[in-house]
Amino acid sequence: MHLDVVTIFPELFTPFRTTGVLGKAVERGLIEIDVHDLRQWAENRWGQVDDEPYGGGAGMVLQAPPVLRAARALAARAAQPAQLILLTPSGEPFDQALAAELAALGRLIVLCGRYEGFDQRIIDILRPREISLGDFILGGGEVAAMAVIEAVARLVPGVVGDPASVADDSFSRGLLDHPCYTRPPDVEGHPVPEVLRSGNHEAVRKWRLERAVEATVSRRPDLVSEHWDAYPGEVRELIGRMRRAGSDGEP
Repeated sequence: MHLDVVTIFPELFTPFRTTGVLGKAVERGLIEIDVHDLRQWAENRWGQVDDEPYGGGAGMVLQAPPVLRAARALAARAAQPAQLILLTPSGEPFDQALAAELAALGRLIVLCGRYEGFDQRIIDILRPREISLGDFILGGGEVAAMAVIEAVARLVPGVVGDPASVADDSFSRGLLDHPCYTRPPDVEGHPVPEVLRSGNHEAVRKWRLERAVEATVSRRPDLVSEHWDAYPGEVRELIGRMRRAGSDGEP
């Protein structure tokens, strides 16, 4: 998978793309991440890519011409079509399903905003896929881009050593994840649940599923409503049992 990132702070991505699981995936050639300084497409020798907003107001706005040139230049570098992504608070919410959709694509171009955002004509002309991490504001799109890239990269085959760890991630099944434990077996009077040390794989599986359902019902009932029709019978039965014991109402 190939990812191009356009930003005015390319140095922020140096440790990101060389560290941990993602760094190893880059070394192995499973993921390619090229980071580009938007200023190389500026119209003047000072590298200006922003200007004051029409109509007045605080802050600066990223100009359309440099971004248009950058997006078109990067899209033309390979025969494979690229999905253009623009990170903005007004975009569609990013979730695990969207991460999986993007991971199935071969190439992404990610545009990172700054200041007060992008000139609207960038969106009108390029028609990018607008994505938001949530209902909050960051100083720019770089942190959001890293979150999107990491979530997508984990779903590319071979990036994560054990595919089961990806399949069992929170949200992958419409459920939050179950609690995890490791050594030592007791920490300040808090022991590891005995079932996890029993060696009974079926009992462990059921315990983990029950804890995942319990966490989802109590903390994220919206996920239950959203994924109800897709849940297998075992999950729906557990949800019903927990609700009868005093949890939320029907989906």
